[in-house]
Amino acid sequence: MDKNAIMNRRESPIKVIGKGLLKFFTLLLAILFVIVAALYAVMWVLIKGPSPTAQRLFIMSARETSAMKWLPNMYLSEPEIISIIGVSEPDMEVMYEMDTSLITLPPVRRVLLDNDDVDEADQDIDEIFDDGDGLELFDIVGSGYRGYMLVVDDPSRLFVGTPTHFGSVGVRLVDMVERTGAVAGVNAGGFYDPDGVGMGGIPDGIVICDGEIKWGADNGYVNVIGFDADGLLHVGYMTPNAALNLGLQWAVSFGPTLISNGVAPDRELLRSGINPRTAIGQRADGAVLLLVIDGRQIDSLGATFEDMVEIFLEFGAVNAANLDGGSSTLMVFEGELINNCASVAGPRPIPTAFLVR
Repeated sequence: MDKNAIMNRRESPIKVIGKGLLKFFTLLLAILFVIVAALYAVMWVLIKGPSPTAQRLFIMSARETSAMKWLPNMYLSEPEIISIIGVSEPDMEVMYEMDTSLITLPPVRRVLLDNDDVDEADQDIDEIFDDGDGLELFDIVGSGYRGYMLVVDDPSRLFVGTPTHFGSVGVRLVDMVERTGAVAGVNAGGFYDPDGVGMGGIPDGIVICDGEIKWGADNGYVNVIGFDADGLLHVGYMTPNAALNLGLQWAVSFGPTLISNGVAPDRELLRSGINPRTAIGQRADGAVLLLVIDGRQIDSLGATFEDMVEIFLEFGAVNAANLDGGSSTLMVFEGELINNCASVAGPRPIPTAFLVR
């Protein structure tokens, strides 16, 4: 065979495709390597850099998650981490001590937020929806985060939604809202979530529905967030039996307590990272406040517990508590997702939600 014949011989289509795929995957691996190396360098700067504040926020933000809590240990030993954040895990347990006289439940509750009372340098709050029937939605914009506050005038409209059965797979919030005929809702209590791949079927703490414990035995104190038959929101650290003795009809477990009897806990009890957040509160007139803050996005990194306290105080909350956040943080209103889901896989199945009739 002469030289020209060898040069002009055509390769088979399979070999051409194989070479193309090899080049593609080689390029893809190179890009992934650059991205991973860049992220590793950024995290190294945050943890090893000169800013103690950035160091602490990064460590606490990672340790609040289920999937990424191991990240700080790539750079620091556990004793080093403890020395930076003060303790292995902050003590955020606020014992229940509620003054029910601070909240009244008149037949009609139509108290609007006075925007003149808001420090616009710190918060930008705009009413974006009022259905004229006791529901108002506000756009929340703060330093490094944005979110939404839904104000429900009548607390008797609140209830806890759950899957048909606990123990296997939870239900997405939008499906829970549709199945129960609710007009709105947010994710509520925590759940067993090893390495961030839990299926949302096993709640943490307790779940109370219609005045009965649906999940969790009376085996110690837990953070309880729930409503009694009169529509009063109770938040704090108590036993499940204590919750039943208070007459709680709808309750879940999470925390920490953000405001109790109009007062926020000591700042040391509210040390936190920056993450997507969900929380619930109640004003003196009984109106319920449902808050979600977007996180892990370019235009909204997330909020700290202190940020949440400031927002709730601006809305006049007497009592408020943090609910499960992170990739579970979602609000549904009139059949649509209001905020951006932080989970790359989309809305997660969850065991409980605070829903609005």
